[in-house]
Amino acid sequence: MDGNAPRDVNGTTDGRRVYLDKQSPAAYRALVHTADAVRATAAEAGLDRILVELVNLRVSQINGCASCLDVHTRAALRAGETTRRLGVLPAWRDTELFTARERAALALAEATTDPADRLAQDRAYGAARAVLDDEEISAVIWVAIAINAFNRVSILSRHPVRAAATTSPATSAGSATASASAPVSAPLPVDATA
Repeated sequence: MDGNAPRDVNGTTDGRRVYLDKQSPAAYRALVHTADAVRATAAEAGLDRILVELVNLRVSQINGCASCLDVHTRAALRAGETTRRLGVLPAWRDTELFTARERAALALAEATTDPADRLAQDRAYGAARAVLDDEEISAVIWVAIAINAFNRVSILSRHPVRAAATTSPATSAGSATASASAPVSAPLPVDATA
């Protein structure tokens, strides 16, 4: 690579990334099939949709995946999650807004996302044992594993999240609907891990 080539704001020479889902569709389809199996596992374990979306969102927050945050925020809201709880999700430990089951799932999700922290992993597992059965623990960990994989696909592909198209002058003047965003390429199935 030419060290003098112009660089964009992200430090790359042309700003172009390979969309992994489009470049290697068979591998991506296998990941989607895994997500389908994880969705079934979560349902069979009795995990409700909001808990699954909280896991998807917390992992995506840790990883900084804009595309997955966009997709799963909308999915959580459709499932009935509140904006208040979504707003404090990064600081869930410092609130009383989450149930014991949700707190256990969030701790397991964080430990799955950073498996090098063995102490946190042991604490999370211990807390989960108090409120989740083996099937639920397994399902939460699988949800976290699946969204971690989708996060990496989107982050490394740099899937864009762009503002939704406006439909009226009022919308383009800065109303709340103008700030809604959606992934242009829709790289992830909306219910990929839920």
